[in-house]
Amino acid sequence: MSENRLAAETSPYLLQHKDNPVHWWAWGPEPFEEARRTGKPVLLSVGYAACHWCHVMAHESFEDPQIAGVMNALFVNIKVDREERPEVDQIYMSALHQLGEHGGWPLTMFLNADGNPFWGGTYFPPTARYGRPGFSDVLQQIAEVYRDDPQKIRTNTEAIVSRLHKAAQPKDGVAIGLAELDKAATQLIEVFDRANGGLRGAPKFPNSSLLEMMWRAGARTGNAQMRALVAFTLNRMSEGGIYDHAGGGFARYSVDEIWFVPHFEKMLYDNAQLLELLALAHKDTGDALFLDRARRTVGWLEREMRTESGAFAASLDADSEGHEGKFYVWGFKEIEALLGADDAAFFCRLYDVTPAGNWESGNILNRTNAGDVSAEDEARLAPMLDKLLDARAARVRPGRDDKVLADWNGLMIAALARAGAYLGEPSWVALAERAFEAVVAHLSRGDRIGHSWCDGKAVFPGLASDLAAMARAGIALHEATGKGEPLDRAVTWLTVLERHHLDAGSGAYFLTADDAEDLILRPRASHDEASPNYNAVAADALVRLATLVGDEHLRARADRVIAGLSGEAAGNVLSHAALLNAIDTRLRLAEIVVVGEKREAFAGAALRSEFLNRVLVRAAAAQDLPPGSLAAARVSAAPAEGAAFVCVGARCSLPVTAPDQLAATLAEFSA
Repeated sequence: MSENRLAAETSPYLLQHKDNPVHWWAWGPEPFEEARRTGKPVLLSVGYAACHWCHVMAHESFEDPQIAGVMNALFVNIKVDREERPEVDQIYMSALHQLGEHGGWPLTMFLNADGNPFWGGTYFPPTARYGRPGFSDVLQQIAEVYRDDPQKIRTNTEAIVSRLHKAAQPKDGVAIGLAELDKAATQLIEVFDRANGGLRGAPKFPNSSLLEMMWRAGARTGNAQMRALVAFTLNRMSEGGIYDHAGGGFARYSVDEIWFVPHFEKMLYDNAQLLELLALAHKDTGDALFLDRARRTVGWLEREMRTESGAFAASLDADSEGHEGKFYVWGFKEIEALLGADDAAFFCRLYDVTPAGNWESGNILNRTNAGDVSAEDEARLAPMLDKLLDARAARVRPGRDDKVLADWNGLMIAALARAGAYLGEPSWVALAERAFEAVVAHLSRGDRIGHSWCDGKAVFPGLASDLAAMARAGIALHEATGKGEPLDRAVTWLTVLERHHLDAGSGAYFLTADDAEDLILRPRASHDEASPNYNAVAADALVRLATLVGDEHLRARADRVIAGLSGEAAGNVLSHAALLNAIDTRLRLAEIVVVGEKREAFAGAALRSEFLNRVLVRAAAAQDLPPGSLAAARVSAAPAEGAAFVCVGARCSLPVTAPDQLAATLAEFSA
């Protein structure tokens, strides 16, 4: 057997390293047994397939025979895909923070044979530069201290692990109500970039949970500025280089403050969250730009991210042919040859394309300074973009990480179901259904679900994030289609979440299951990362499910999760936007009940209402309503052909007897 053991793995990221001269191990008990046997420390390297700086460190250090020789002689080396094992990444990234270091990938941590960390960093150059020590020097010094000063190592590990456990303790709960939500949104306004949208400074991330928080606050308070800031941010992103104008979809972030130069990798979770926001913004403003970006993003998703199973791949790499962004950048002459002189002059003026290039030696398509583009000009541009997309298909593509992650798929399935029903795009809902079926087919075992599936291999058991996000997906599909099976799955998954992930100390959920592999601690997080925090997703799903199935115990569980994490959220509201959004759902959810023979006409009208704070219940008659439905007492007054009721808090409307009247009733009861 080769001393690099990654060839037996299925993770595309791990397979990128299978030919390194480093004697890599995959995560598991075996490398720690080897560390105990040899007395060597462990070098843990964590990254992901679309990570540019992970590639840089790999080329500079892990592919270098001399550096690899030092690694092999002095360390037991473990390579981890953070997307496949997010619980491992979360623990050791938290440890890096305890050392006072900023996080990022690649994550480079040094551990003892019990898995306890004693030092770490992120990217290290092969030799000292950029104010960073050289990796070879770091390796020699770490190994020397580990060998010669075990007491120092012991002191470091004990201090870090102690701080990790202390940080994991629940904070005292505080009451968070509508006033606190409004205050948080007002604080958010103060840090918004009025010139470019989003939060001030660079790099710029979409921060979708924060945008959703602002969007909800605009509806709640009637402050039009809040929604205007969200729409402005989406406009700047949609016109900037962070959006792929030829192919659709958004990159992970921009390196500047104007959304111009993207970090070119595309992540499934970003595009799921942005799809929902684009749908909401289009309906609210009527701006065709948002609808176009939503449609093109779904086109990209279907064309480039669907796996053979029907589920969605995790990400696309930033690099191709060894260069970041090469797949996405254009030359002026190239565009002129494709479009002809007249069309090219028109196109290049609007898309900031110049002979000298607007980035390095090429051009990133963007309309940051194009101003308002008329509908006539948009119609003229559309076939030109299609020509560029066809031509780009002949280029060497960036790598695709084909892992099917249950949690990221859950977010995208929910987004497709919600946005598709909301905008009248049934093909999006169908796309969501096929992906849901694929995740169930490949990742479910009985009532459990796995986290990752790739090349026939599943990582099992799954995480709390998988159960929560797939429950959200099941609820969204049930509302969009009226089918019962996705709802039944959501009930099952949230039952498993309670059984295997409950943290009795906080009332919230551990990321890992109680029967999963032992780690140095069970991670439990409340803050958002690039995707919404799983506890927040779970709380939101529990609130909706409580109404759909008529189970007050589910609502009580949501209250318990929110209360258990409220102390942490109050201490840093901007990093807990998803939890604040779940609280908004808990306090303001509208139950729309449609009954009678023509209830699907009313259901269609309900699905065309904003989806953030409503849940749709279908029933043929009063006896079919969920237990405890607020509308039960009023259904007897509904005409046989059908009606709708809107219930918010303890109030229910009179029967709405025409679908086109539902929006006005919903607005009245939600005010």
